[in-house]
Amino acid sequence: MEKLIITVAVTGAEVTREKQPNLPITPDEIADAVYECYLAGASIAHIHARKEDGTPTQSYEIYIEIKEKIEKKCNIIFQPSTGGATWHTFEERMQPLLTNPEMATLSAGTCNFGNDVFLNPMEYIEKFAIEMKKRKIKPEIEVFERGMIETALKLVKKGLLEAPLHFDFVMGVPGAIPGTIDDLVYLVSKIPEGSTWSVAGIGRYELPLAVHAILMGGHVRIGFEDNIYYKKGELAKSNAQLVERIVRIAKEVGREIATPDEARKILGIRKE
Repeated sequence: MEKLIITVAVTGAEVTREKQPNLPITPDEIADAVYECYLAGASIAHIHARKEDGTPTQSYEIYIEIKEKIEKKCNIIFQPSTGGATWHTFEERMQPLLTNPEMATLSAGTCNFGNDVFLNPMEYIEKFAIEMKKRKIKPEIEVFERGMIETALKLVKKGLLEAPLHFDFVMGVPGAIPGTIDDLVYLVSKIPEGSTWSVAGIGRYELPLAVHAILMGGHVRIGFEDNIYYKKGELAKSNAQLVERIVRIAKEVGREIATPDEARKILGIRKE
């Protein structure tokens, strides 16, 4: 079984300091949180940028500042979000790709997102894919519903994506696919042989889905973007605390943890 790749989503676009007082917001805070997670065992940092007041932003200037601060601390894989917040424009969402990251997210379809709609028309999806291919950025295909797998496979046929693909199943978002184990097994059964995958369980789904991914040979995304609690009623002290738990569980069942360079090899990322 491959070594376990742990992605940490330290901030997200929805969580506030009111809900999680330990949420990192500024570039320095985000870089420090990522470094702590790197030391704990994370090999990918999934990044959403914020303005000083905590408002989500897709600003190139803030993303590049975060990227440079992280790179000064460690060689973790920097993976910015092209999803942003549900109200960001396509042009805003494209900004993080200008930082030329090794990896970036590519949401493969539209879905309900709580009381909002996460809009991803095919035109957007193809433009993101074209830009990533031009810049040699490894896409992480974000799957919120089963049909999004088929969309990604169509892009491979069109030559806009290159196999093998890496999928991230985002499960438990209100309005999208539930966070059940049955649904995870179903999604995994529908991706092409040779693909890699991770799972991001939202809220109470984070830990059980992560544990099953470890046992199934997949990979794991955790962090404050998806879940702010360590256990029911107890806020997590830090993103690193969540990483440490996954490392501990994985080691207990004999699954080794991938370093950033080992993750690059597993995912087919060629560091320039």
